[in-house]
Amino acid sequence: MAGAERGRGAGGAGTDAAALRREIVATALEMNALGINRGKSGNVSARVAGGFLITPSALPYDQTQPEDIVMVREDGSATGRHLPSSEWRFHRAIYAARPEIRAIVHAHSPFATTLACLDRGIPAFHYMVAVAGGADIRCASYATFGTQALADEVSRALDGRKACLLSHHGMIAAGASLKAALALAVEVETLAEMYWRALQIGEPTLLSDGEMKVVLARFADYDAGRAGAA
Repeated sequence: MAGAERGRGAGGAGTDAAALRREIVATALEMNALGINRGKSGNVSARVAGGFLITPSALPYDQTQPEDIVMVREDGSATGRHLPSSEWRFHRAIYAARPEIRAIVHAHSPFATTLACLDRGIPAFHYMVAVAGGADIRCASYATFGTQALADEVSRALDGRKACLLSHHGMIAAGASLKAALALAVEVETLAEMYWRALQIGEPTLLSDGEMKVVLARFADYDAGRAGAA
């Protein structure tokens, strides 16, 4: 298994599998420490050669060790001393469709989940909505957790996006690294909270499609400049 896990992981070329396993555990713990997830809910994964590494099913994060992280191959077969998270199917679907994505954070964050229970996505009430890659953050239609049907709905909601809500469930954030995916998850929860608070007063006015295109172009220029500086 160790050989299959070496290669281009979520941290870049040559990422060591043991280090990546530690980073996945640390990300899961940080997700809870930041308050965007609670208990054993949610899950974290990172791409490796031939598949991805993912948090195990039903094991509390504060009891999870790097060796508990499960390897799931592209065909869905798994290797490890635990079962993979029940949501491994939507992780696999995202990685299959989006080669640029190298890490995924799934959380049951309070405000995003509140909106999701109303089947509400997050519209362009604030320009930072563009951080998820589009003019809005969609809410995937409901399907039972752990099913291929949910994976299919997630794929549709994430088309052209890096984050989405899940009807009556939670949220997903994806990125080029575990750090990026977690940061996006925090941003989505912040936006969900602001949108929820605005709704207590009334329906907020929305930015136009034209303005959101300008913002998305500015974000692209910013990211390109940051990459150049690195």
